[in-house]
Amino acid sequence: MHQRDDDIYASAPLRRLLDEQTRALRPELQRCHGMHGLLLRACGDDRPPALPMLRCWTSLHLDGAGYGGDLRAAANEPLPFVDDAFDLALLRHVLEVAPNAPALLDDAVRILAPGGVLVLTGVHPISGWAPWFYWRTRGESRVLQMPLHLGHDLRQAGLEIECMQRVGRAWPSQERPGSARGSAFGGGYILIARKRRRMATPLRIKPVPVTVPSNGQLSPGARRSSAS
Repeated sequence: MHQRDDDIYASAPLRRLLDEQTRALRPELQRCHGMHGLLLRACGDDRPPALPMLRCWTSLHLDGAGYGGDLRAAANEPLPFVDDAFDLALLRHVLEVAPNAPALLDDAVRILAPGGVLVLTGVHPISGWAPWFYWRTRGESRVLQMPLHLGHDLRQAGLEIECMQRVGRAWPSQERPGSARGSAFGGGYILIARKRRRMATPLRIKPVPVTVPSNGQLSPGARRSSAS
Protein backbone atom coordinates (compact mmCIF):
# COMPACT_ATOMS: atom_id res chain seq x y z
CA MET A 1 0.00 0.00 0.00
CA HIS A 2 1.25 3.48 -0.89
CA GLN A 3 2.00 5.57 2.19
CA ARG A 4 0.37 8.94 2.62
CA ASP A 5 2.39 11.97 1.58
CA ASP A 6 2.60 13.24 5.15
CA ASP A 7 4.30 9.98 6.15
CA ILE A 8 7.34 10.59 3.95
CA TYR A 9 9.66 10.76 6.98
CA ALA A 10 8.48 7.31 8.01
CA SER A 11 9.30 5.88 4.57
CA ALA A 12 12.15 3.37 4.27
CA PRO A 13 14.40 5.63 2.14
CA LEU A 14 14.21 8.57 4.52
CA ARG A 15 14.59 6.36 7.57
CA ARG A 16 17.84 5.08 6.07
CA LEU A 17 18.97 8.63 5.34
CA LEU A 18 18.17 9.72 8.89
CA ASP A 19 20.24 6.82 10.22
CA GLU A 20 23.17 7.74 7.97
CA GLN A 21 23.02 11.36 9.08
CA THR A 22 22.96 10.22 12.71
CA ARG A 23 26.06 8.09 12.19
CA ALA A 24 27.87 10.99 10.51
CA LEU A 25 26.96 13.36 13.35
CA ARG A 26 27.75 11.04 16.24
CA PRO A 27 31.46 11.90 16.60
CA GLU A 28 30.72 15.64 16.45
CA LEU A 29 27.80 15.54 18.89
CA GLN A 30 29.70 13.49 21.46
CA ARG A 31 31.81 16.58 22.13
CA CYS A 32 28.79 18.79 22.85
CA HIS A 33 28.28 19.66 26.50
CA GLY A 34 26.04 21.83 28.61
CA MET A 35 22.74 21.79 30.46
CA HIS A 36 20.03 21.88 27.77
CA GLY A 37 19.59 20.58 24.23
CA LEU A 38 16.69 21.17 21.84
CA LEU A 39 15.56 18.72 19.15
CA LEU A 40 13.20 20.05 16.46
CA ARG A 41 12.17 17.18 14.21
CA ALA A 42 9.97 16.42 11.23
CA CYS A 43 9.73 12.70 12.00
CA GLY A 44 7.28 11.89 14.77
CA ASP A 45 9.22 9.01 16.32
CA ASP A 46 12.67 10.59 16.09
CA ARG A 47 14.51 10.54 19.42
CA PRO A 48 17.30 12.75 20.78
CA PRO A 49 20.77 11.20 20.67
CA ALA A 50 22.32 10.04 23.92
CA LEU A 51 25.10 12.52 24.70
CA PRO A 52 27.15 11.94 27.86
CA MET A 53 28.00 15.60 28.46
CA LEU A 54 24.53 17.10 27.84
CA ARG A 55 22.23 17.16 30.84
CA CYS A 56 18.72 17.11 29.34
CA TRP A 57 16.70 17.46 26.11
CA THR A 58 13.55 19.25 25.02
CA SER A 59 12.03 17.53 21.98
CA LEU A 60 9.43 19.05 19.65
CA HIS A 61 7.77 17.58 16.56
CA LEU A 62 6.59 20.03 13.90
CA ASP A 63 3.36 18.68 12.44
CA GLY A 64 1.26 20.97 10.28
CA ALA A 65 0.47 24.23 12.01
CA GLY A 66 1.94 23.41 15.39
CA TYR A 67 4.53 21.73 17.55
CA GLY A 68 3.87 18.68 19.67
CA GLY A 69 6.10 16.71 22.00
CA ASP A 70 7.35 18.05 25.31
CA LEU A 71 5.14 21.12 24.87
CA ARG A 72 2.64 22.53 22.40
CA ALA A 73 3.09 25.72 20.41
CA ALA A 74 1.94 27.30 17.15
CA ALA A 75 4.35 26.96 14.23
CA ASN A 76 3.73 30.51 13.01
CA GLU A 77 4.88 32.03 16.31
CA PRO A 78 8.37 32.34 17.82
CA LEU A 79 9.65 29.32 19.72
CA PRO A 80 8.45 29.57 23.34
CA PHE A 81 11.92 29.82 24.89
CA VAL A 82 14.00 32.67 26.27
CA ASP A 83 17.12 33.89 24.50
CA ASP A 84 20.33 31.85 24.94
CA ALA A 85 18.42 28.93 26.48
CA PHE A 86 20.11 25.94 24.78
CA ASP A 87 23.68 24.73 24.43
CA LEU A 88 22.75 22.54 21.45
CA ALA A 89 19.94 22.93 18.90
CA LEU A 90 19.41 20.01 16.51
CA LEU A 91 17.02 20.68 13.59
CA ARG A 92 16.42 17.38 11.78
CA HIS A 93 14.69 18.02 8.42
CA VAL A 94 12.36 20.47 10.16
CA LEU A 95 13.21 23.37 7.83
CA GLU A 96 11.62 21.32 5.02
CA VAL A 97 8.21 21.37 6.72
CA ALA A 98 8.32 24.74 8.50
CA PRO A 99 5.74 27.28 7.29
CA ASN A 100 8.44 29.96 7.47
CA ALA A 101 11.91 28.37 7.35
CA PRO A 102 13.94 31.64 7.54
CA ALA A 103 12.02 32.77 10.62
CA LEU A 104 12.54 29.39 12.28
CA LEU A 105 16.27 29.52 11.56
CA ASP A 106 16.50 33.02 13.04
CA ASP A 107 14.64 31.80 16.11
CA ALA A 108 16.98 28.83 16.49
CA VAL A 109 19.92 31.24 16.52
CA ARG A 110 18.15 33.41 19.10
CA ILE A 111 17.62 30.61 21.61
CA LEU A 112 21.16 29.25 21.18
CA ALA A 113 23.58 30.21 23.95
CA PRO A 114 26.89 31.89 23.04
CA GLY A 115 29.34 29.09 22.31
CA GLY A 116 26.44 26.72 21.61
CA VAL A 117 26.17 24.43 18.59
CA LEU A 118 23.47 24.48 15.90
CA VAL A 119 23.05 21.34 13.75
CA LEU A 120 20.92 21.20 10.61
CA THR A 121 20.09 18.13 8.52
CA GLY A 122 17.96 17.75 5.42
CA VAL A 123 17.53 16.40 1.91
CA HIS A 124 19.93 18.08 -0.50
CA PRO A 125 18.02 19.98 -3.22
CA ILE A 126 20.64 19.17 -5.88
CA SER A 127 20.58 15.40 -5.68
CA GLY A 128 18.79 12.34 -6.98
CA TRP A 129 16.50 12.63 -3.97
CA ALA A 130 14.92 15.96 -4.91
CA PRO A 131 12.54 14.67 -7.67
CA TRP A 132 11.46 11.78 -5.45
CA PHE A 133 10.90 14.12 -2.50
CA TYR A 134 8.72 16.55 -4.44
CA TRP A 135 6.79 13.70 -6.07
CA ARG A 136 6.06 12.13 -2.69
CA THR A 137 5.00 15.48 -1.19
CA ARG A 138 2.98 16.72 -4.17
CA GLY A 139 0.31 19.12 -3.02
CA GLU A 140 2.30 19.92 0.14
CA SER A 141 4.13 23.17 0.75
CA ARG A 142 7.64 21.73 1.11
CA VAL A 143 10.89 23.44 0.16
CA LEU A 144 14.31 21.80 0.23
CA GLN A 145 16.96 24.10 1.66
CA MET A 146 20.32 24.71 -0.02
CA PRO A 147 23.03 24.20 2.65
CA LEU A 148 25.29 26.83 1.06
CA HIS A 149 22.53 29.41 1.48
CA LEU A 150 21.91 28.29 5.05
CA GLY A 151 25.60 28.63 5.80
CA HIS A 152 25.65 32.16 4.39
CA ASP A 153 22.65 33.15 6.52
CA LEU A 154 24.24 31.69 9.64
CA ARG A 155 27.50 33.54 9.05
CA GLN A 156 25.53 36.76 8.67
CA ALA A 157 23.90 35.97 12.02
CA GLY A 158 27.28 35.66 13.73
CA LEU A 159 27.85 31.90 13.68
CA GLU A 160 30.96 30.04 12.56
CA ILE A 161 30.48 27.08 10.20
CA GLU A 162 32.38 24.05 11.52
CA CYS A 163 31.14 21.38 9.12
CA MET A 164 29.08 21.23 5.92
CA GLN A 165 28.94 18.00 3.96
CA ARG A 166 26.73 15.58 2.05
CA VAL A 167 25.97 12.11 3.35
CA GLY A 168 24.05 9.01 2.39
CA ARG A 169 23.02 7.22 -0.77
CA ALA A 170 22.90 8.96 -4.13
CA TRP A 171 19.34 7.70 -4.85
CA PRO A 172 16.38 6.90 -2.58
CA SER A 173 15.95 3.46 -4.15
CA GLN A 174 19.60 2.50 -3.68
CA GLU A 175 19.79 -0.46 -1.33
CA ARG A 176 23.58 -0.51 -1.03
CA PRO A 177 24.65 1.29 2.17
CA GLY A 178 25.67 4.86 1.53
CA SER A 179 28.70 6.66 2.83
CA ALA A 180 28.18 8.19 6.23
CA ARG A 181 30.74 10.93 5.59
CA GLY A 182 31.95 12.91 2.62
CA SER A 183 29.73 11.44 -0.10
CA ALA A 184 29.93 13.89 -3.03
CA PHE A 185 26.55 12.69 -4.38
CA GLY A 186 24.82 11.91 -1.12
CA GLY A 187 21.13 12.69 -0.91
CA GLY A 188 21.35 14.35 2.49
CA TYR A 189 23.42 17.05 4.16
CA ILE A 190 24.59 17.97 7.62
CA LEU A 191 25.61 21.46 8.69
CA ILE A 192 27.22 22.29 12.03
CA ALA A 193 27.69 25.87 13.21
CA ARG A 194 28.78 27.44 16.48
CA LYS A 195 27.49 30.69 17.91
CA ARG A 196 30.29 33.08 18.73
CA ARG A 197 30.78 33.96 22.35
CA ARG A 198 30.18 37.55 23.35
CA MET A 199 33.36 39.57 23.58
CA ALA A 200 34.04 40.91 27.06
CA THR A 201 34.57 44.67 27.12
CA PRO A 202 37.86 45.39 28.92
CA LEU A 203 37.63 47.91 31.74
CA ARG A 204 39.76 51.01 31.36
CA ILE A 205 41.54 51.65 34.62
CA LYS A 206 41.67 55.32 35.51
CA PRO A 207 44.93 56.30 37.22
CA VAL A 208 44.55 57.84 40.65
CA PRO A 209 46.82 60.82 41.42
CA VAL A 210 49.30 60.24 44.26
CA THR A 211 50.18 63.11 46.54
CA VAL A 212 53.90 63.35 47.30
CA PRO A 213 54.63 64.01 51.00
CA SER A 214 56.47 67.15 52.00
CA ASN A 215 59.67 65.16 52.56
CA GLY A 216 59.61 64.19 48.88
CA GLN A 217 59.61 60.45 49.56
CA LEU A 218 56.91 58.08 48.32
CA SER A 219 55.48 55.40 50.52
CA PRO A 220 56.72 51.83 49.84
CA GLY A 221 54.99 50.28 46.79
CA ALA A 222 53.96 53.60 45.22
CA ARG A 223 54.99 54.25 41.63
CA ARG A 224 56.60 57.61 40.83
CA SER A 225 54.96 57.58 37.38
CA SER A 226 51.60 57.82 39.14
CA ALA A 227 52.55 60.86 41.14
CA SER A 228 51.07 64.21 40.19
